[in-house]
Amino acid sequence: MNPSRVRVARATLTAALVVLLGGCTGIAMPKLDAPVPAHWRHQSVDAAPPADLHGWWHAFHDPALDALVDTALHDNLDVAQAKERLLAARAMTRSADVAYRPRLRAKTEDAIDPDASASFFVAGFDATWELNLFGRGTATHRQARGQLDNSAASLQQVRVTLVAEVVRNWLELRAAQQREATLTAIRGARQQQWQLLRTRAQLQLASTQSVDEAEAALAQAEAALAEPRAATDALAQQLAVLLGRNEPDPAWLATAPLPALGGQSLTQAPADLLRNRPDIARAEADVLVAAGDAGVARADLYPRIGIGGSLVWSTNLTTHRRTRDNALLSAGPMIDIPLFDWGAREAELHARKHELKASMYAYRQAVLQGVAEVETALGQLRQQHEREQQSAQAHAALARAAHAAGVRVNLHLASPADQLDSELALAQSSLALTDATVARDLAFVSLYKALGGAPLPDADADSDTKTADAH
Repeated sequence: MNPSRVRVARATLTAALVVLLGGCTGIAMPKLDAPVPAHWRHQSVDAAPPADLHGWWHAFHDPALDALVDTALHDNLDVAQAKERLLAARAMTRSADVAYRPRLRAKTEDAIDPDASASFFVAGFDATWELNLFGRGTATHRQARGQLDNSAASLQQVRVTLVAEVVRNWLELRAAQQREATLTAIRGARQQQWQLLRTRAQLQLASTQSVDEAEAALAQAEAALAEPRAATDALAQQLAVLLGRNEPDPAWLATAPLPALGGQSLTQAPADLLRNRPDIARAEADVLVAAGDAGVARADLYPRIGIGGSLVWSTNLTTHRRTRDNALLSAGPMIDIPLFDWGAREAELHARKHELKASMYAYRQAVLQGVAEVETALGQLRQQHEREQQSAQAHAALARAAHAAGVRVNLHLASPADQLDSELALAQSSLALTDATVARDLAFVSLYKALGGAPLPDADADSDTKTADAH
């Protein structure tokens, strides 16, 4: 062989190897630097038991609430939709790499000679196998895995929101019932005041103006009962929707006290947000998908290389004759080389790289937003806890005053009107204490929603995910 031709062949082979090796690397997965602080600014210092992130609502010690959450997680229709989408994503993940496995298909066709002198029936098999080169397989797997992670994060987001909404509605329902009971007591006291003033007016011991004012106060107390009753009805109906029902359970409408939430401390570190908050997990999945899209765009710059073959038989339909030598076997390489497209593929790659950078910024923004929401919730919880303590202190003082007023009336040292005034003041403080207590409880709910608190996926979901990962 001519030495110059050998050198040219070697140079061509070397260039081809450089192209192949350069393309096989694909797009490197970017490093996600999460801007997470080392400590919470509003970290609780109370020596209280920690609340479980995945079962935080048990801190209310309410069996009815626990049963509601369990039922909602099982029957809620939004959860059911998210589960089906997750199953769909898992199915697609399992088949993500089938494009780079050997394929075999059977086919038939009707072929006619160009001169229309004969017609043939052709049957056979085609086999193709595209090689996983230039990082295309890795990029495709990243796309599928990112879609799967995104669906899993969406399901967990639905569960986090659902648990928080069930607890929130239940607490507000119980608070509305407490307000109704207190307002009923206020109405009773206003009724007694009005009747007492009417009697005094008949004895010329009180003015008609005071009677009219007492009657107006009674009417206002009666009107105030409409708000908690309407709230109770609406909250019960919303609970039914969250539990996948068309009507509320009558047992929910039975008046009961607010669940008791004791002192709780936060043990989750800021870095725990990265694995617990679904929106952060979804943002991370978007980065994975964007990296996969960029990898596919990069692989499209290089040839598609594979192996193909076919085995066909033909029968002359004109003569109905079939011979032994009509079988045709062919095999060889398949090469699809992009040559010139006015820079469309390069533009696609540049665009996908920018999308990848954008997804990284979105991930950092999701982390910052998560940290801000937790810090805000911690501050709100502390403020509402202080408000509850002050309201409880005021209620205790007014309770002592009401008791003292009752003693003075029994000793005939004060009039019944004085006792009614003390009872009304105590009832008003009860309303304020109920509002402060439920506000503190709702701040606790907001905190654990911000932390991404919800039950972990069940064992079946975990095993399905591991199976998908193995593929």
